[in-house]
Amino acid sequence: MARPLRIGLSPRILHHPPAELGFRNKTLQYLEQSVAHWIMRRGALVFMLPAIESGGVERSSVRISDYVKEIDGLVMQGGADVSPASYGETPLRPEWSGDRVRDLYEIELFWECVVQRKPVLGICRGLQLINVALGGSLYQDIATEHAGAIPHVDAALYDQHRHAIRIEEGSRLAKLYEGANHPLVNSIHHQAIRRLGRDLLVEAISDDDGIIEAIRMRGESYVVAFQWHPEFHAGASELLDSGPILDDLLATVKKQRAE
Repeated sequence: MARPLRIGLSPRILHHPPAELGFRNKTLQYLEQSVAHWIMRRGALVFMLPAIESGGVERSSVRISDYVKEIDGLVMQGGADVSPASYGETPLRPEWSGDRVRDLYEIELFWECVVQRKPVLGICRGLQLINVALGGSLYQDIATEHAGAIPHVDAALYDQHRHAIRIEEGSRLAKLYEGANHPLVNSIHHQAIRRLGRDLLVEAISDDDGIIEAIRMRGESYVVAFQWHPEFHAGASELLDSGPILDDLLATVKKQRAE
């Protein structure tokens, strides 16, 4: 019997946990349950890959390449803003400073997966991080820097906030969703791709304002990312079915593992 697929999940990082959690002066690394269960529902095993540095000072003897050798694919989950410092800018506001520590770890993790030909799927922040890793930049805040943009985040509605997207004709995503006419997706982000990174193709945009919603890397590497959270679509019949995205990832992971 073949062993289950092993999917690595990059961590969210909480550098200053609220006192009521009981982790005074500690850093937490964690995953969000929905994304793990989304992957697991197809029988794959999920392993969170804790960062191997502590504040850029102490580095474990474990190497990122060791991590990547043990997994079959990687999912980069959402979370804190990507730091403007990671794409050569200064934060326009202190609250948009992002998580530079996480950026550095995930960029190294991403490139190691590309080198070892391990498929990568990015979600929300994951899409933004992949774009930055490939030399792109971001809107630090859509409402501030993109005139005419629709609201892409609503604090009260959270994952109930949604809008329509347009899938690019001829794209791999279009083949996964034949006949999908302006499908709805959730929208929980205030940052977005500004300058597209090298070797990236746009596979979907926001129907109303052209904000990039899905990307794919050219060439042999399987790298795909979505600005929405497909793991939050389960059970919401009016939203784009997240099954084809997951099935395409896992089918590719299985094929490349066999090779």
